[in-house]
Amino acid sequence: MSTRTRSSGRPRRRLRSSILVAALACGAVVGAGSPAAASAEPTPVTRAALDPVLVEGRGAQVAFLEQEAENAETNGELIGPDRSAYTLPAEASGRTAVQLDPGEYVEFTLPAPTNAITVRYSIPDAPNGGGITAPLAVSVDGGTSETMTLTSQYAWLYNQYPFTNDPNAGLLHPDWWITECGCVPGEGFEVTKPFRPMHFYDEQRMLLSRTHPAGSVVRLTAPQGTDAAWTVIDLLDSEFVAPPATRPAGSVSVTKFGADPTGRRDAGNAFRTAIAYAQRHDLTVYVPAGTFQVNEHLIVDDVTIEGAGNWHTIIRGSQVALKKLAPDGSVHTGVGFYGRDAAAGGSSNVHLADFAIEGDVRERIDTDQVNAVGGAMSDSTISGLHISHTKVGLWFDGPMQGVAVTGNIVVDQIADALNFHTGVADSVVSGNYVRNTGDDGLAMWSEATANAGNTFDRNTVQTPTLANGIAIYGGTDNTVSNNLVADPIREGSGIHVGSRFGAEAFTGHLWITDNTTVRAGTSELNWNIGLGAIWLYALDRPIDADVQVVGNHLLDNTYNAILLVADWPVKDLYSITNVHFRDLRIDGTGTSVVSARVAGSASFENVDARNVGAVGVNNCGSFNFPPTGSEFSLIDLGGNDSSGANTTGPWLAPWELPNTITCDDRPPVVAPPAPSPW
Repeated sequence: MSTRTRSSGRPRRRLRSSILVAALACGAVVGAGSPAAASAEPTPVTRAALDPVLVEGRGAQVAFLEQEAENAETNGELIGPDRSAYTLPAEASGRTAVQLDPGEYVEFTLPAPTNAITVRYSIPDAPNGGGITAPLAVSVDGGTSETMTLTSQYAWLYNQYPFTNDPNAGLLHPDWWITECGCVPGEGFEVTKPFRPMHFYDEQRMLLSRTHPAGSVVRLTAPQGTDAAWTVIDLLDSEFVAPPATRPAGSVSVTKFGADPTGRRDAGNAFRTAIAYAQRHDLTVYVPAGTFQVNEHLIVDDVTIEGAGNWHTIIRGSQVALKKLAPDGSVHTGVGFYGRDAAAGGSSNVHLADFAIEGDVRERIDTDQVNAVGGAMSDSTISGLHISHTKVGLWFDGPMQGVAVTGNIVVDQIADALNFHTGVADSVVSGNYVRNTGDDGLAMWSEATANAGNTFDRNTVQTPTLANGIAIYGGTDNTVSNNLVADPIREGSGIHVGSRFGAEAFTGHLWITDNTTVRAGTSELNWNIGLGAIWLYALDRPIDADVQVVGNHLLDNTYNAILLVADWPVKDLYSITNVHFRDLRIDGTGTSVVSARVAGSASFENVDARNVGAVGVNNCGSFNFPPTGSEFSLIDLGGNDSSGANTTGPWLAPWELPNTITCDDRPPVVAPPAPSPW
């Protein structure tokens, strides 16, 4: 349960100089000389609810500055911290937020000139599901307030996978084992309703009427009379947005073909005509500032489509029920840009840039193709998009090669933000910002054909409500580097290496280098055990490729920093070997540094750990407990040191080597102190 305490008074929170310096390094321009800048001290700027110094060089470089509500001034209530699934604070950035009753407010003092804000929030569902809308009053420096309209229509899922919008529904799968009773309940077991509420948050963007200098105070108020019994504010992102880009040379505007920039009339046919015209005449399709209604997939091949900036050009569509089942199993369609099917040769030379795609997906139907970007697009680029409320932001079905996905923002998805599915090769996902997905943030899934030679680099992934921040399912010679992953909620990890979902084997190498995870190592509710911030899982076959885990920082781990595991039915069939951990910094574990629940081995070199909550190595092996020791061996290559609170000795002590059984199936959790500079 969440901890809720009433704020007393309005204490001024002081910004540490290191945070201010980091904010300036990220591009913030403090309004020197203005009266507001001189009189007010900014609410602390964070990244993934951390001092930016702790994540320097990791994750996406973005135009906005993040400020957490729990660091702002409020007369509301703090909720959290809490890492229990199905609670409001657990899904908040940093696991803490501010709850406002009608009439209450939270205030953020801006660190830089700002003309646009994004608010991450939650409001209640309707009693029978489907969501409500409610106003939020936005004022700056006590001026006239503007109304931001909040909605819970895209939030609040319930029950077992693939979830439902109905809070009053009984079990979707009464023949599945559930932790709530530790049993397969059958038809006679009644669960508490709503059962397993989740996916509470959404976010809303607003362009302000003018630019406000650094030191200005943005007040968010839940007004009296709102239909929302409470309003939870998680954070505020503030930024300076440039004016709309003008039409580039060598382009044709969709408005030339009748596209309505007010969004009142469907523009699908105008977009199709503009795309065909641009292909014939080797022109770019320009989408000017405005809101355009498109309720279908636009097939793109050998074409460039550019907007005026993702704050200015909005391509929005409703989810549309199909009259008959599509060949791919879809029962709906919706707004999206799709390459041709790989079986038909795919598309190539597609370039999408600088606009927003806003979908209308409110439930998870796995057969539906209702993604913002999809199909096969070789030798293509996707950049500067803002994607929200689709099923998956970008789902690529290969074989295909040479796609670069850079500098996009993908938020509030029902499933993944991005998935390389089946034979995607030599492609890059870099500099993207992901928040509030309903499944893996970024994934490579080598189903049927291996993904090969791909890189996920310098991305930020926050608060996936289910599954992992970054997941690699099989494949060859792939890299995960310089990413920042924060706050996976349940049944997932920060970075996951999984031989599962029918994926092809891991072959060649897998590099996991120089990433930072924070508040990961969460709970696997089906197994009722703690996962690791980095989690290797042998389910369908062994993992024996060259896996190098180097230079990563694993901070504030809820349970373990590293988990290596095989599922119980295959524990004597599959092992994990040839994994090498080097130059890691582990700051805080609720339980162990390494938990091994599999046969195999791994090497460790210069793995420094502090604030370890339980025994450094929880070695259960394959649970056969032979007299020769655990079936999992740890190879000590030196430099594996320990320090800090709760730490009683070296985390990798000589007596644990190479395979002493130290199995504690579910050790008690000791919450570590907050991470700090090393």
